Formats: sequence, C-alpha cells, structure tokens
Amino acid sequence: MNILYIGDNNKSSTAFHRANSLSRLGHTVTHVNPREAFSLLTIKILDKASFYTGYFWVQNQICKWIDLKLIKRYSSNTFDLIWINSGEEFDSKSILRLDYFNCKKVLYQNDDPGSKRDFRRFDSLKRTMKYYDYAAVVREPNLREFADFGVKNVIRVYMSYDEEVHKPLRHRQIPTIFRSEIVFVGTWIRGDGRDKFLLDLIRAGLNISIWGSRWEKSPLWEDLKIAYKGGSLSGPDYVAAIQGADIAIGFLSHGNRDLHTRRSLEIPFIGGLLCAERTIEHERMYEEGIEAVFWRDSNECIEICKRLLSNKNLIKDIKYAGMKKVRAGAYGNQDICAKIINFIDLNKKYENK
Repeated sequence: MNILYIGDNNKSSTAFHRANSLSRLGHTVTHVNPREAFSLLTIKILDKASFYTGYFWVQNQICKWIDLKLIKRYSSNTFDLIWINSGEEFDSKSILRLDYFNCKKVLYQNDDPGSKRDFRRFDSLKRTMKYYDYAAVVREPNLREFADFGVKNVIRVYMSYDEEVHKPLRHRQIPTIFRSEIVFVGTWIRGDGRDKFLLDLIRAGLNISIWGSRWEKSPLWEDLKIAYKGGSLSGPDYVAAIQGADIAIGFLSHGNRDLHTRRSLEIPFIGGLLCAERTIEHERMYEEGIEAVFWRDSNECIEICKRLLSNKNLIKDIKYAGMKKVRAGAYGNQDICAKIINFIDLNKKYENK
C-alpha cells in the first residue's frame, strides 16, 4: 500500500516511529511534516498559541504547504491511504484539500481531544473529524466521542513500544550514569502531583534518579534537584536509563484520562520493572506482583520499592516475566499499525459489498 503519512518527523517522536513501522510492514510510506509550513520562530509561538486558538489562524499557511509540498508534486492517484498523526493543525479548509488524492483518510490520535487538559488545542481537529473515514484512539471514552464528532469508523488500540527503537542494550553498553535503583523518565506536568510523589519517595530514603524536562518549574524544585540527572532522553539513552534501573516508575496523565501510557509497554519491553499506578487497564495487562507492581499512592509505592530493593532476585524475576508478557501481547508499533490497516481493509470490503 502507498501511504501518505502526515505527522512529526523528528527522529525521537512516536509519529516517526510509527511511520517506520509501517515501512517495516512492507508499505511504501511518504512521510511529510505539516510543521514545515512554518518558520522555527513561528513554531515556537505556535506551540504556545495553539492551546488557546486551536490552530484556526494558521490555515492559510497549511493550505499553501499542501499545495506546494503535495498537490504539485504528486498525481491524484499516487496514494492508497492518507494517515494523519494527531491532526490538530488541520481545519476544514485544509483537510478538504487532501481530497485531491481520492483516497481514504485515517486519523491516529494518541492524545485526548475529549479532555479539558489542553484548553482549545483540538478545536480545529474536532471540526474536521467528520472528514475522516477512520480513526484509531487509545482511550475507551474516545470511541464514543470520536463517533459523536463525526468519524465514520473508530477503532480502539493500546499505546505501544517500538520494536527497533526500544530494543534492550547489552548489559555492558549501559553507561554508569544511567544505572540507578529507582528511575523516572518523563516531564514535570503542572498539577499532576508527580513532583510531590517523587519527593515522598526521596524523603523515605529511596535513591531516585529523575530525567526529563521542565522539572525546574516545579514549586518543589529545590528539594527535587538532588535527584535530578538531566533533560529528556530518547533512543539508546532512554533505553539505558530504563534498563539500568532496578525499578522504573510509570505515572499517568490524569488530565488525559490515562489508564495506561506508552511507558506501561516500553518499560517491560526494554527489560525494566514497571512500577505504576493501579488501574483497570494495568491489571488487565499484567499480573500484579508477578509481571509488574502497582500502587494506589506514594505510601504504598514506598513499601513496594523497599521490599523489592531488598530482594534483587525478585526484581530479576518480575523484569523477565513482564518482558515476556508484553512481547506476547502484540503491543509493538508494528502490531498496532497492522491492526489499524486490517481494520481499514475489512471496512473497505464491507463498504464495497
């Protein structure tokens, strides 16, 4: 299948990873990034302004980009499918321009447009959903919401690890800086409480390593910076930080109505021990205490971590069982992308009857 893939092409982005997984599945993928429509300065402004404007003021630039980057370069029968990752940049005016290619459009959305966390960021997307033939979402509530927004066919999939990007390293390849007892790799999010949670662990005497962006913005920064190791990680460094830790903490974004996250799959695939909030979906994925460990609050997490750190053989057993479980569960990017393509193919056959 010839796929026009529209989404972030930064090598550390999950959109880039999914595009590559479609190529590994044997599809011909033309990957373009809609942010090429803007200068670097505009992108910096856009990132802030989009949360309050829903991208409505950039539609002329997006339309010009579609005309120059796509319509003038490719014939109308070049592609069999248009795969749009996120889709927040497109309004009705720009999304309809893609009808030039006379093929179906699928939206992959790993954020939560139905939540209120990101203000008006997804306003344009909500107005355009009726123009998509298919959508793939990662949260149960989005199934109904996307149908209400007008998407004709919606499939729910789980978040995913990447089979190539998250391959475990050889033990000797893990630098000393990435070896730790307990690690959290991720961003500080205002109001999510992860700074208070990690500080509780530090004050309980646990040895924590924190990697990620924006932590200096936390009101608790002065107390947390003793555990802070550096900025956001990707590629082999991210893998090394997870693999080199005895325990890896996995937080949810409650503003995004998470019941699992990418970390829920990436950590066990890499060979880390997932220590995350207890949810219905986490309990469906893993046998608690055998394949992963779960907590309801920082006090329970402290108890679990102290028990595990006193029994390194148990840590090894849970790591191995978690890795085995996640690999058997078809949670990789190739698995998820193949599921979406199969969903599209089945619906096409039904529509043609």
